Amino acid sequence: QARQAYGVTMAQLLGLKRRIGKDHALALALWDSGWYEARLLAALVGEPERLTRRQMNAWAAGFENWADCDTACFHLFDKSPFAWDKARQWAGSRHEFVKRGGFALMASLALHDKAAADAKFLAFLPLVEGGARDERNFVRKGVSWALRAIGGKKNPKLRAAARELAAALAASEGSAARWIGKDALRDFAKGKR
Repeated sequence: QARQAYGVTMAQLLGLKRRIGKDHALALALWDSGWYEARLLAALVGEPERLTRRQMNAWAAGFENWADCDTACFHLFDKSPFAWDKARQWAGSRHEFVKRGGFALMASLALHDKAAADAKFLAFLPLVEGGARDERNFVRKGVSWALRAIGGKKNPKLRAAARELAAALAASEGSAARWIGKDALRDFAKGKR
């Protein structure tokens, strides 16, 4: 839940993004304002090549909800040279939305980084398996997103590995892992991925 929100829609924010373009100084000021919509716009106008590790960590520590987390990861952080390291690092966090950020970054990288080697995505699967033990709803959904995105790559090796992990999770005793596995298997069966 955002502490401060104006009620501006995502469609309006995307319109502002088109008018503003990229402006990293503005993105920093918008994020620091603490307002929900300003933070979403910050992620939309930020410049990934100007991100620092410190800035990414500070923004992640300030995530208030799934929307600011996912928007930052999907529209900005995944294009940073530090994205792969942050995905691995944050996946082990004890903080709910930082941890979700790790898995949201994995999903975003799977969806956007067409040049990455299979090995980089396969290395995420043990982290997905470990994250599947977390019962918190927003982490659980982030883990499922990462698994489904990796399995959805147009690549037989990654699809097979993701489906194998999903089947193992679906058969596990933990309720979060079981939910994640079944969610991914349903998605794969629909032919979406």
